[in-house]
Amino acid sequence: MSPPPLPLPAALLCDMDGTLVDTERDWLRTVAEALGADAGASEVTAYAGLPLADAGRRMAARDPALTAERATALLDRAFTARVRAGVTVQPGALRLLEQARARGVPVALVTASERAVADEVLGVLGRDRFAYSVAAGETRRGKPHPEPYRAAADALGVHPAECLAVEDTPTGVAAARAAGCRVLAVPTVPGIAPAPRVTVTTSLESVTLTR
Repeated sequence: MSPPPLPLPAALLCDMDGTLVDTERDWLRTVAEALGADAGASEVTAYAGLPLADAGRRMAARDPALTAERATALLDRAFTARVRAGVTVQPGALRLLEQARARGVPVALVTASERAVADEVLGVLGRDRFAYSVAAGETRRGKPHPEPYRAAADALGVHPAECLAVEDTPTGVAAARAAGCRVLAVPTVPGIAPAPRVTVTTSLESVTLTR
């Protein structure tokens, strides 16, 4: 599914895990291992795009032997180790970032991952490609609340309605839409459908920003 050329936004606000790098799969693998063999696929997928603290609370609610703090720490340690072992850049991600740079469009990274993980990935993608980044815990509320996207738009001096958010999960799309952004979705999990101001595509390789 190839989208039509997208109007040039005032800013590009990019999710990280699953969108720019293939770490959503690593995150869900981490969750599946933590939940254990009895976890169903839909239960694991429910963690897609969740901030770490929310994931820890969800996991603790499932297992009375765990506190939310303990569950969060376990997930954090395991996921961070996977990211530090190496990440794969998603097809078309660097091309999209270069299109934005060539057209003078500022880019922000808007991730539900912790700052340590975000910094690892920024080192892979190239910090100079991003004018701003916001990670988990750096706004009062995380995705699916719109605050991270609003904070990124504010930092870049643009209105969210003039921005294009790039996302891969229903949680992230909900956050971006609630902020007022147009959304380009490249789904890595089920649950995202085309809608007003939401364009769905199968790969960033087919995305073109027009002037």
